[in-house]
This record gives sequence, C-alpha cells and structure tokens, in this order.
Amino acid sequence: MPEQTFAHSHSNPALREQYARAGFGGRVGWGERPAVLVIDMAGAWTHTDEQLGSDLSSVLENIKTLLAVARRKGLPIYFTTMAYDPALREAGEVALRKLPHLAKMIRGSERVRLEPSLERRENEPLIEKPRASAFRSTNLLSELISERVDTTIIVGCSTSGCIRATAESAFDLNFHAIVPAEAVGDRSPSAHAGSLFDIDMRVADVMPLAEVLEHLETLPDRA
Repeated sequence: MPEQTFAHSHSNPALREQYARAGFGGRVGWGERPAVLVIDMAGAWTHTDEQLGSDLSSVLENIKTLLAVARRKGLPIYFTTMAYDPALREAGEVALRKLPHLAKMIRGSERVRLEPSLERRENEPLIEKPRASAFRSTNLLSELISERVDTTIIVGCSTSGCIRATAESAFDLNFHAIVPAEAVGDRSPSAHAGSLFDIDMRVADVMPLAEVLEHLETLPDRA
C-alpha cells in the first residue's frame, strides 16, 4: 500500500485527525488574566524593501484592532524587537554565522524601531530580545508574573520563527498560549501554514481573530 500523505496546512481535516489520534491538538483554553505579546513588528520585518521584510500590512491592521480592545480592557501589552550594540557581542558568533541578517539589527536604527501606527504607550514595555523567543534572556517572565498573567495572546511575526519560539516558551512555562491566526505573518506562505498547524497541535490554541476579540469583550473595561 502506498504511503498516505497529506497537504500540510492548518485546515486539513485528515491531517488534524491523524494528529488527534496520536494525542495532539488538545485545547489549552483561556486563563483568567491575559496579556498581549506583539512580536517584532518593526521595520526590518514590516518594510518590504528590507532583507527580512515582507508584506505584513493586513497583519498590522489586525494587530491594531486587537490592541484597541486590549487597551480598553486594561490588559498588559508588551512589544518586542531584536537589537544589538554595533560590536554584536550580544548576538554571539554561532547565531551570526547561522543568521547573518542579525548583523544589521543595530540598536537605535530604523530597522529595529516599531511600526509607528502601533502607537506604543509608555506603560507598554518594549523588550529587546537576543533570540527568537521573547522569553529567552529577557525579563518578560518576571514582568508577566508581576502582572499575574496566566494567558499570552501572541501576535506579530514571523510565524515560523519568533512566533513559534515564543509560543513554545509560553507553553513550557505553563502559560495558556493563544495565537490569533490573522494577526501573525511570515515571509513564506508555506512556512506560515505549516507552523500554524504545528503550533496548534503542540503548544498553543490557534484561533480566528474574531473569536479572540469575542472573548476579550466579555472582560470588564478598565481605566
């Protein structure tokens, strides 16, 4: 009998059923105190003329829709970027060999600045992370603990890299991890689809943005 193969996409019912039979794809659900993690929506990723860049305009608009609700509900919001001093000691030799684009991520440059239309507020920390995960070698975990957060809503880019790594870290640290499908993006459509599937099966709940917004609207408004 020929080996059975499946198209690798988040919406493939046969592939989802195969993983479900193997014990994957349970639901983490919502906790009581969500926070929003906006991953790497800075010039290096969002400007199409940049080495890392791709068209994330729809993702950006969906993130802004989410942020409007999150701010009205008084949820903790954190932004990340990747930035290093010009000497690049923080990046490390191995990472620079594998990811030569890191050499361009210089602290204070336009590449590492957030998209202005996100309108980051003073009480919304900007975390500079040296690796893909927002938790790796940063103070994000301690800040989430201080805010009594138990649920992370992860948006931004790239789905196959920093979104996936951050979702895995959140899962490993016993946070509920929620990924709104329309609020994450990747320069590769196939990597985006495959990563969304794996994230949903292994570490987080991938949900339509509309369902995420519907849940947040059940929370009380806060000053």
